[in-house]
This record gives sequence, C-alpha cells and structure tokens, in this order.
Amino acid sequence: MILLQRLHAWGSLVKFSHSVFALPFALVMIVLVSLERPVTFTQVLLLVVCVVAARTAAMAFNRYVDAEIDARNPRTAGREIPAGVVSKGSALALIVASSAVFFFGAAGLGDHCLVLSPLVLCVLCGYSLVKRFSSWCHVVLGVALALAPGGVWYALTGEWSWRPVPMMVAVTLWVAGFDILYSCQDAEFDRTNKLRSIPSALGIQGAQWCACLLHVGALAFLIMNGFVFPIGMLYWIGVTLFGGLLLSQHVAVMRRGISCVDQVFFTRNGAASIALFACVFLDAALR
Repeated sequence: MILLQRLHAWGSLVKFSHSVFALPFALVMIVLVSLERPVTFTQVLLLVVCVVAARTAAMAFNRYVDAEIDARNPRTAGREIPAGVVSKGSALALIVASSAVFFFGAAGLGDHCLVLSPLVLCVLCGYSLVKRFSSWCHVVLGVALALAPGGVWYALTGEWSWRPVPMMVAVTLWVAGFDILYSCQDAEFDRTNKLRSIPSALGIQGAQWCACLLHVGALAFLIMNGFVFPIGMLYWIGVTLFGGLLLSQHVAVMRRGISCVDQVFFTRNGAASIALFACVFLDAALR
C-alpha cells in the first residue's frame, strides 16, 4: 500500500498523464518512417521507454528546481514537493532513476543514440531554468518536446536530414503556444518575482494573440509535413481535427477568460495530438 501511494505521488509529481503531448508525435514519426523502411517491435518499445523516461526525468527536475518558487505561488503551493507529499530527496532519486532508464533505452537503440542522449537530457531539463532569464522559455519547452519526433527519426534512420524538421517545428510552435496560454495564469506572479514569460512581458491579451499566431504556424508546418512523407487522406483529416481542437481552445479562452485554461489545456491539446496519431496510424494500416 505504501509503495502504491508513493508511485501515485510520483506520477502526480511529474504529471505522467501529460505524456500524451510528446508521445503521440513520437509515434506519428515511427509510423511515417515505417512507410519507407522496416521498424521492429523492439525499436518501438525502446523508443516509447525513452520518450516516457526522458520526460519523467525532465518534469521531476522541473519540480525539484522550482520547489521554492512553487511554494510562493498560491496556484502551485499544493504541488507535491511544497506540500510535503514528496521530499526533494525522493524527487532527486526519481530524476536519477528516470535518466538511467533513458540512457539504457538509448543504448538499446544504438551507439548513435547513446552518444547524443546526455545532450538531449540537458535540453529537456534546461527548460526549467530558462524562465529565470528569458521569455523564450516557451519556445525552449517546444524544442524539448520536438526532440521526440526528431529523435525517433534519427534513432530509426541514423541519418541527419531536413525531412523531420517540419514536424519538429510544428511541435515546437504548438507547445510554445499552449504553454503561453497556460502561463497566463501566473502573469502577475511572474512579474512580481522577476520570472520571464510572454504573459508577464506582453500582458494577457498580447500573450493570447501570440499563442494564436504560433498555433497558426504549427498548422502550416503540419501541412508542409504532409508533402514530405507519402501520406494519404486520413492524415489531412487528422490535421483538420488537430486545428479544430486548437481553435476551440482559443475560442474557449476568449469567451470564458483565462480561468478556464486548466480545463481546456490538457483535454484539448491531448486530444489533438492523439487524434492526429490515430489518423496517421489508420492511414498506414489501411494501405
């Protein structure tokens, strides 16, 4: 029972359910690569392990280094470390364990992956520190998640290529956009505590327009991606669903105010990425 409680606390600490943001795009790239070359079940399993482990390490690191900031913010004071549910020592142990699993998975995919894995983890964890000195933190988070499809391409092909770039840029812009909306909740706190963010720099309305433009850009690059790989009609249906869910998110925030961000943030962005993956998977399966 104690073990289950601890696992639940750790899962809550790193928002394990939020893996639906990066993982579906990693799976999309697996499917796209498999259209042109064989992909084994072992490779798929190791890639999933790497994505989940790397994200877990990065999120635990974020909670670890932000513990004091979270404690000062009324919105985040109830998080596991400030609330005393998870100790900083336990969070550090989770960081180390998740990182080890990530390195193990990378080694299984090949030396070309293992060599780059420390750099990848530095980028993922480094996001947590950027908001202390730059409002570009949202874009850095986007780049971190974009490493999922980019890393899949490199792991499966061993090639440096421009072909995964449109999807990587799409993910970067998509994530940066919804992170800006999410950060609107802390605009005043960030200003008071000298933390950098687009909402604290441009205000709520300016941040909303910035997020909207980034999401338009994300759709443009998803469209570009459709001309890079041999994709069928279902992909375009997936892109349409993806765009519709993003639009509904912005409409909800405009109508109901920034207070509804928590309600739409996870459900609509998660649904958007899953819908796109489902359409790509079905498109490939029905060939």
